[in-house]
Amino acid sequence: MKKKYDFSKAVKGKFYVPEKDLHIPIYLDSKNKKFFNERAITLGTTTSDLVNKVLRKEVEIAQELQIK
Repeated sequence: MKKKYDFSKAVKGKFYVPEKDLHIPIYLDSKNKKFFNERAITLGTTTSDLVNKVLRKEVEIAQELQIK
């Protein structure tokens, strides 16, 4: 490591990515992946859209259970 670094031409926040724009990979096990891929093809949608729809429904159910 150098003793000194020159930051005079540095740009603050150049590599910052807001959390809302951050896309993280989600890994499905082989059975789930096969199911969602086949179902997405049948429905004419993407696997990502289908999985997100299912997860939104699960969140809805979980929130309803907490209220009651």
